Amino acid sequence: MKILILNSGSSSIKFQLIDMPSEEVIGKGLIEKIGLKDASITVKNAKGKKSSLQLNIPNHAKGIEFLLSILTDVNMEIISSLDELSAVGHRIVHGGQAFAKSVLINEDVMHGIESCIELAPLHNPANIKGVQAMELAIPGISQVAVFDTAFHHSIPEHRAIYALPIDLYKKYGLRKYGFHGTSHQYVSLRAKEIYGDDKTSKIITCHLGNGGSLSAIQDGKSIETSMGFSPTDGLMMGTRCGSIDPGAIPFIAEHEHLDMAGISELINKKSGLQGISGISSDYRDVSSAADKGNNDAKLALEMFHYDVKKYIGTYMASLGGVDTIIFTGGIGENSAQARREILKGLEGLGIVVDDEKNDKVMGIEADISPDNNGVRVCVIPTNEEVMIARDTFDIVS
Repeated sequence: MKILILNSGSSSIKFQLIDMPSEEVIGKGLIEKIGLKDASITVKNAKGKKSSLQLNIPNHAKGIEFLLSILTDVNMEIISSLDELSAVGHRIVHGGQAFAKSVLINEDVMHGIESCIELAPLHNPANIKGVQAMELAIPGISQVAVFDTAFHHSIPEHRAIYALPIDLYKKYGLRKYGFHGTSHQYVSLRAKEIYGDDKTSKIITCHLGNGGSLSAIQDGKSIETSMGFSPTDGLMMGTRCGSIDPGAIPFIAEHEHLDMAGISELINKKSGLQGISGISSDYRDVSSAADKGNNDAKLALEMFHYDVKKYIGTYMASLGGVDTIIFTGGIGENSAQARREILKGLEGLGIVVDDEKNDKVMGIEADISPDNNGVRVCVIPTNEEVMIARDTFDIVS
């Protein structure tokens, strides 16, 4: 069964075509700058053959039209006709309280996704456009919604609700939702496949990229995560501030003369590594500046490393210990420095990194702890597309 996986952004569409249940990727690519003059589409087949085109792509519907035409282009050797497509799986960022698992999309589900727009105003509208564009292109094809928030629905209520008047929770669903759920779920399941049950009862997953979050996973279920009502909460990130004193918000608004839009811009786009370093939101750029002696860049890295370390300690308490710590995401998979600095000082808790192993690992599955160490530390590249394909395959089947 060939399943098309779509991750629709406001001006982009990432896609993979996956043959299930073998999980073989037979085509993948990216549509960029939708609505702009220099829009483009790039597609690669399983043999590595690549096609890149600059096109007039005014909207998502046109982007999907071009995508399907390239997937069926005889020269690309991906599929011969659209009849080979069995279903489409969509990454939907926010499912609110309504969606605790992936679902087959129908009219009621679309209304439910639309009702979550105010919870994810930058993401859900773009996700919806992807669904609508596919329905236009292939009317009646089975489409499945896979929610970033669904995996975290297992977090107990006493950990998810904020200490605000309970009416705000009851009226608006104001609570911790968590994000990156598909990634946290994938790497925890993969760890179970690799290491078995004896080392995967209590897992801490560290999804570290330009956005980042940690999750405490007990017996396969998320019981705590660092992102909250919005993706701004939790870790210091590329441009997001993470958790700060709520009292700082009205203080900044008053003294900097910012309205709510200005505050949102500040905490989501001007803070984090970017705000502290003054250099970049990219961990690699900040590391390079720190190596050259930039003190603000050094401070930014120290803050980031400490933030992750703090959550690891907190989640060890939540879990009552830890069997395995997993690093994933762009930074987690590729930065030996980040992994080493984050875990430095945790040796007394049984968490040790083998520097020789760690320095060799970039973007591959690997154990980076000493042999027979009490706590396993490993790197597992995330694969959210496969997780979406699995859910789509199960539901459509």
